[in-house]
Amino acid sequence: MTRAPGHQPVLLQEALEGLSLRNDGWYLDATYGRGGHSAEILARLGSQGRLLALDKDAEAVADAGERLGHDLRFAARHAGFEDLAAVVVPWLGGHRLAGVLFDLGVSSPQLDVPQRGFSFAHDGPLDMRMNTSSGPTAAEWLAGVSQSELTDTLFRFGEEPRARQIAAAIVRTRVTEPLTSTRQLASLVAAHAGRPTGRIHPATRTFQAIRIALNDELRALERGLAASLALLAAGGRLAVISFHSLEDRIVKRFMAREARGDEAYAGLPNIPPHARPRLNLVGKLVRPTPTEIERNPRARSARLRVAERTPLEQAA
Repeated sequence: MTRAPGHQPVLLQEALEGLSLRNDGWYLDATYGRGGHSAEILARLGSQGRLLALDKDAEAVADAGERLGHDLRFAARHAGFEDLAAVVVPWLGGHRLAGVLFDLGVSSPQLDVPQRGFSFAHDGPLDMRMNTSSGPTAAEWLAGVSQSELTDTLFRFGEEPRARQIAAAIVRTRVTEPLTSTRQLASLVAAHAGRPTGRIHPATRTFQAIRIALNDELRALERGLAASLALLAAGGRLAVISFHSLEDRIVKRFMAREARGDEAYAGLPNIPPHARPRLNLVGKLVRPTPTEIERNPRARSARLRVAERTPLEQAA
């Protein structure tokens, strides 16, 4: 297992407060990463409490077994958001979740290990798969994707203003020079991304877009949020840490929609149970403090949203 130093969980105390942990509660960490949040949740549970951690990355699951596997209250599964219900329901055995934590995006170990291909800070193979045991690599995807689909991907998932020019350059280049390394792709994008603006590297949006498309991250998030809500107990908390506007928009809209209930019944005196709100929003959007950002610059774009499950009889 490849290890990367320096992993720091983001918004740790804020997330724990948002979950409002009970010592006998059953909890789900839907994104183990390298276990920073899982370890702290487990430390606050009593003998009757339980924690299940999921991760699409087999190396993360192996780390979970090494770090926390000795604790009988803990279990880890190799699974993504799209498989959440299928994996969590058997583990629950009739219980309901007291809380669910999603810590979205790429973990520090994934970024810091060049072989994973998520970052252009170090040269490595163009992989970018969360689950390295399935699906095409980024290099394979780039070798066959059409110019129109690539343009759409860069614009929608990277919000890249020069999506058309970058996509055209990639398609031209791959005819004579297959794109196989992170530095190769980053240099190509930088040459066609126009004048740099701000502090971010010109290839940042392109790498984000390809990663999101390759791992189907946004659709998986939508499925994971819906599945976790269905498994929450009354009063159970849903806490989500996101790192870019696309993720945060999905989370914000999901929570707002579930807090409103079915708008077709708005204003009516008797709203049927299935149309009533299933969530109550908890607090305001939480961002990292300047102190945390100074200690961990990767936390600077983090955003935490929290909501609480309404009484089950209202939504039965």
